[in-house]
Amino acid sequence: MSEFTRPVEELGKEASDYIDLRISELKLGAAKGLSMTLSKLLYMLLVLFVVSIILTSVAIGGVMWIGELIGSYAGGAGIVAAFFIILLVALILLRKRLFRDTFIPLFVNMFFEDDK
Repeated sequence: MSEFTRPVEELGKEASDYIDLRISELKLGAAKGLSMTLSKLLYMLLVLFVVSIILTSVAIGGVMWIGELIGSYAGGAGIVAAFFIILLVALILLRKRLFRDTFIPLFVNMFFEDDK
């Protein structure tokens, strides 16, 4: 390496090292973001599973209780089904506020937390 080309060669080497460091940082950030996203997704699935078991138990209990009160288990099942249909309609009407407006800031904060 001559004295004339040494600064250019060192600059090229330093630029290559810098690019390698940036790529490593990007990989680490992606791994962190994906692991956090996956853990939150699995947590939500677990909560959903437990809540569905609880709702099923409450629904069966509600059918039995209402059926005893009105003397018809079919009527009790209809009342419980109507309650869940009303709940479903409310969730459908509020889906934008409940889900989209919740998840967008969650993911933005997760992936861009250093850019505040």
